[in-house]
Amino acid sequence: MAQTQKTVMIIEDETDAAEMFAEMMRVNGFRVIKMFSSAPAISMIAQEKPDLIILDVMMPDISGIEVLRYMRRDPKFEKIPVIIVSAKSMPGDIKIGMDAGASMYLTKPVGFLELKQAVEHFTKDA
Repeated sequence: MAQTQKTVMIIEDETDAAEMFAEMMRVNGFRVIKMFSSAPAISMIAQEKPDLIILDVMMPDISGIEVLRYMRRDPKFEKIPVIIVSAKSMPGDIKIGMDAGASMYLTKPVGFLELKQAVEHFTKDA
């Protein structure tokens, strides 16, 4: 039985970071969708139903936390794992992210292995 390629959506406004995360995911065999702002990402989530989302908190339009809260309120998206990758690393920031429904909260700079393990953890049985 052929394994269907899993889709990871990266919502990150810094193009270098987005590309680095995308490359990490491609190397591991994931299909990647990159979004550089939150508003279009919300409709893209509905369209693509990704297996996992890597989400930045500090976005130019809508905060990543708001995107996450929106997803957790919608039964169609509430089960999609969301890994927050953010430069906001204070315990209070992490608590806000986890309380909003993040599956995991990683702080930048994030290592390749750390991100790879996190993504594999949340997509292994999806």
